[in-house]
Amino acid sequence: MSGYSQFSDSELTALLRQRDSSAYAEIYSRYTAVLYRHAFSKLQDREEAKDVVQELFVTLWSRCEDISISTTLSGYLYSAVRNRILNVISHKQVESKYIVSLQEFSGKCESITDHRVRERDLEFLIEKEIASLPSKMKEVFELSRKANLSHRQIAIELDLSEKTVKNQVNNALKVLRLKLGSLMFFTF
Repeated sequence: MSGYSQFSDSELTALLRQRDSSAYAEIYSRYTAVLYRHAFSKLQDREEAKDVVQELFVTLWSRCEDISISTTLSGYLYSAVRNRILNVISHKQVESKYIVSLQEFSGKCESITDHRVRERDLEFLIEKEIASLPSKMKEVFELSRKANLSHRQIAIELDLSEKTVKNQVNNALKVLRLKLGSLMFFTF
């Protein structure tokens, strides 16, 4: 292998096309460090720079018989690293845009869904607490709030005084506020 260090880049390239692993090892040892420094200066990420250089050399070996170098070997390797760096940067930009759009989308969906779930939970809790009211109070309250009847209309329908209807509605509201107030605090 020490003899390979004396070969020129064009001689090494010719040997590489013949799948000479020693020529490949010499090219690797000559250019790995300098290509890594170049990649790191552009990417500012050690692992990505290593990956770019390793990927280049893997491709170089796997396609060594088909390599068509129109310039020097160093020019070819620098161009290949530059193209890989540009691909990494482009991929990062696409990935970043995708993450931002995904966050915006998930934020909107989550809040709408979360709002609807909480709304249904609240409706269920209210209905449950209304159902637990004493029967007459429940009846008066439902006519007032669900049927939208006035106190006078309820009094006529149930044969009660308006004052009794008003007191029943107020008492129902107090009970519901007490029960739902603590439940609302823990639920929401």
